Amino acid sequence: MQAKQIIARVEELVRPLCAAAGVSLWDVEFGKEGGQYMLTVTVDHPEGVSIDQCEQVSRALDPMLDEKEFDDMPSYTLCVSSAGLSRRLARPEHFAAFIGHTVEVGFYKPVDGAKQVEGTLVSYDDGRVTLERGGQQTIYEPKDIAAVRLAVEI
Repeated sequence: MQAKQIIARVEELVRPLCAAAGVSLWDVEFGKEGGQYMLTVTVDHPEGVSIDQCEQVSRALDPMLDEKEFDDMPSYTLCVSSAGLSRRLARPEHFAAFIGHTVEVGFYKPVDGAKQVEGTLVSYDDGRVTLERGGQQTIYEPKDIAAVRLAVEI
């Protein structure tokens, strides 16, 4: 089973578990981190997510991942966590929900001398992120973007 198939299947399994725990599914990621595979399920709720809710989702999902359909998956660690304040925006619906908010865009390599920029999210189109900074709009290409996160304003 390839990573995209694993993610799609886990999303299908975990959505009802999230609903039962009173949270919504934010994202599912499967990949190698520091030499070990991680299956990360990120959940969200407008009023925050408790450790008990994460544990409820994790305990319900864990036995499902022991089923035969997942036998060919490499050894992994399951992590269920909250999206948090500085949540990563990964899907088109994430970007749509935060148009007009301040975000941080991190780059693989410096763009115009900066490894990261902060600005107001104006739009998201097929991976292109448009930010407004100092009254000017700049479009960043998907090939340059390592991650986009909601900026925490204190």
